[in-house]
Amino acid sequence: MEQWLDWPTEESNCISCVPPPEALQHDDGKFKVYGHDGEVLCSSCDPTIKPSSCCSPPAFEVQSSEAGEEDRNGSVTAGGVFKKLSWLDCLLPIWIIGAMALGILLGYFVPAVERAFNGVKIDEVSLPIAIGLWAMMWPVLTKVRYELLGGILSSRAIWSQLAISLVANWLLGPAVMVAFAWATLPDLPHYRAGVILVGLARCIAMVLLWNQLANGSPEYCAILVAVNSILQIILYAPLALFYLEVVSGGAGAAGGIHIGFWQVARSVLLFLGVPLVAGIITRYSLLAFIGEQRFEKNFMPYFGPVALLGLIYTIIVMFSLQGHQVIANIGDVCRVAVPMVLYFGLMFFGTLAVCWKLGTPYDQSVTQAFTASSNNFELAIAIAVGTFGIKSQEALAATIGPLIEVPVLLALVYVALALHKKWWGARSAA
Repeated sequence: MEQWLDWPTEESNCISCVPPPEALQHDDGKFKVYGHDGEVLCSSCDPTIKPSSCCSPPAFEVQSSEAGEEDRNGSVTAGGVFKKLSWLDCLLPIWIIGAMALGILLGYFVPAVERAFNGVKIDEVSLPIAIGLWAMMWPVLTKVRYELLGGILSSRAIWSQLAISLVANWLLGPAVMVAFAWATLPDLPHYRAGVILVGLARCIAMVLLWNQLANGSPEYCAILVAVNSILQIILYAPLALFYLEVVSGGAGAAGGIHIGFWQVARSVLLFLGVPLVAGIITRYSLLAFIGEQRFEKNFMPYFGPVALLGLIYTIIVMFSLQGHQVIANIGDVCRVAVPMVLYFGLMFFGTLAVCWKLGTPYDQSVTQAFTASSNNFELAIAIAVGTFGIKSQEALAATIGPLIEVPVLLALVYVALALHKKWWGARSAA
């Protein structure tokens, strides 16, 4: 039975890994990590990179395969992926489907629900809905490691990868979703607008999970999440106005619905800006009072699931108000899945192939791919509700997003792990 080779922690001396992999030696407390081709992947000469950031067990080390979680090449099997998922995450599609069904039943059999949810409003959004939207975003934005931004962005090596991410996320991603939305939903302008809103919302939540499962770089993923969190405050409103008003000729096009810049910007500030500030305050306050270890191990495991509860609660409310419309237009609702599936596939494989062609390491490549292909459906739902109303087709289309995204992106985790062995493994062997 093969075991992991000893690997240093942050507190211990770092090591120098030189080809062949077995040649492990201490180097006076300094460290360098080399790839199979002799390229220096990281070094203690760069103070912005912690030893634990790059001295992670490489692919050539082999863990015991008795449990069937990893094979001799380090590829994670189905059982290994699901063991990394919490039971809440494993059953997320079931929670979403159950919440939709419960909401529809409430809408049909408890008419008083609508009056209750619309009793008190904030910016034309009922207070109960606003609470659910904030609950979705607050824990997600508390997880973001904003403290890494300054140090990592000072490294020149990160800027080329960051440039690729910015192009994929803020130029190609929205344009691709708009193209697929028009190609597949030409006769459904309101649903099309909701799909476009999903394409504009860059992922800052679930991408952390997909990246972890696919053995991506956690530090690089944290940087992209932090950058996208900030850029969404700045870019979401102008991009929404451009793609819905200029490109699409009005948010509803044939439906004659038009939106203004402040209408979208107000929703962005209310449903992203407020939880962003709350997340930053929560993170830094608790890090100061209880420390990073207790924050990660004792607080976030209990606070993190609040986002899922907020999502489930919001879906129940939305479908309780849209139950009749969903049943009456079930065919149109199902069509919303088509542009999303096409988008997830093209953005994932396209980004991964480009990174592989450029010689980017696997852990950064897979982080790029999942960041480019997944979306922040919590924000899309919030903006659709705040801009078009809780009972709009735009909001309904945005709500379909997580039902499609979760199983598709989970399937792409397995694809990434398989391509790791086939593409990057073959390159290392060569």
